[in-house]
Amino acid sequence: MSELRFVDVCAGAGGMALGLEQAGFDPVLLLDRNPVACDTLRRNRPTWQVLETDLLDFSPSRHQEVYDIDLLSAGLPRVRSSATVARTETEAELRLLEATTYLVHAVQPRALVIENVPELVSAPDFEPIRELMRKELVHLGYRSRWFLLNAADFGVPQNRKQGLLVALKEQHFDAFLPPEPTVLEHLSVGRALRRSMAMSGWQDADRWAAQALGVAPTLVGGSDKRGGADLGPTGTKRAWARMGVDGGTVADDVPGPDFTWAPQAGRHGMVKITTDQAALLQGFPSDWGFAGKKTARYRQIGHASPPPVAKALGLAIRTALGSPTPPAAGYTSTP
Repeated sequence: MSELRFVDVCAGAGGMALGLEQAGFDPVLLLDRNPVACDTLRRNRPTWQVLETDLLDFSPSRHQEVYDIDLLSAGLPRVRSSATVARTETEAELRLLEATTYLVHAVQPRALVIENVPELVSAPDFEPIRELMRKELVHLGYRSRWFLLNAADFGVPQNRKQGLLVALKEQHFDAFLPPEPTVLEHLSVGRALRRSMAMSGWQDADRWAAQALGVAPTLVGGSDKRGGADLGPTGTKRAWARMGVDGGTVADDVPGPDFTWAPQAGRHGMVKITTDQAALLQGFPSDWGFAGKKTARYRQIGHASPPPVAKALGLAIRTALGSPTPPAAGYTSTP
């Protein structure tokens, strides 16, 4: 069975590409402007063709392999909410949406998937963007659908809602159905991280895991222009504190045997998560490494598309394209 071919733009740390690979898609080109993210992609998949460039500068005519693909995927930088939408047409995030539409026009993939913020799907302020995309895609011979998925429904131990646009050529669209949840019960933070918390001999790992019964709040990668890594804004930090986790920083190592977990004593008595653990909370397999220093690694993880969701999307798209489902592959998020 031949694999379907795809191009992934704004590929980041490879979450979308990894999930699509698990769904039986073969990447012919991955594009990202962040040199550290490109290093991550090359480190994990040396055979993938990775191009370090801005999507706005990308010329498909110089890469003939992109003209024979089944899917174009794009994990675009987050379009900012309500007040920002009224900015001029030169707003960077909106220009990337336009560039993606131009790339669809140039290479004519059989399918397109764009992942972004949930508000892009239904918020009134984004209606002009949705309508513009719909009209452009209809003009190019595609029908499209906006919908939401929550990563927690696909075995990812995180409450992460994703806004998605899937478009397919007219003859394939009616066969597409958004993927259904793959788990009956959400994977808790405690179950996901218990093993890693205990790996250096921390005696309270089981006790901590037993009370960390919910999924994680949404991991936020943050801006390259601000300080070091943390787990998100104030409300997110409070949610982490209820699980006995200090969300104000990211640890270099998991707790050792001498660490006393006493969350009632404040931040110094709370456990911290590492970048490797953050990657587990995004649904990455444990052998997927990240290039760069701690803050750069965490930002790649926080901005990533969870691979299990991308896999489910890939399987739904390949079904619509009339391609057989590949043999079972990949990994489970359950430790």
